[in-house]
Amino acid sequence: MATRRGPAPNPNAVRRNTNHALGEKTLSGQAGEGRELPKALGISTAGAKRFWRTWASSPQTEDWLETDWAELEIVTKLVDAFYLGDMKYAGEIRQRVGKWGATTEDRARLRMSFDKSVEVEKSQDGPKKLTDEDMDKELFKLLSEG
Repeated sequence: MATRRGPAPNPNAVRRNTNHALGEKTLSGQAGEGRELPKALGISTAGAKRFWRTWASSPQTEDWLETDWAELEIVTKLVDAFYLGDMKYAGEIRQRVGKWGATTEDRARLRMSFDKSVEVEKSQDGPKKLTDEDMDKELFKLLSEG
């Protein structure tokens, strides 16, 4: 028989550690115009350019500060190196984009959601076709080398 340490828990216990400052963040769900990729970054791969376009126009950027945009520049440089074959940056990229809400799981952890009415409008527009054939070729080449 296992012995319990300490007093027995109160059957009518109330959680007092709820943090009301961490409310849910609802985003519009609309892609913004974003910013142009700074030429000074010297991004050479189509994959990194697409990464910038995707994130710069994502709904998450609607309340970004200059520090967030600077972080996007850094991560885009890492993505460029990744597409050039430097696989050691994959984990770092994943960690950083996770803080922006890259996946469904990330957004749940961040208590981030999108306006449902905008999502319905998007689904009625139909799927958007990828026009970046260069990225597909680059990714195929990258995966074939390994």
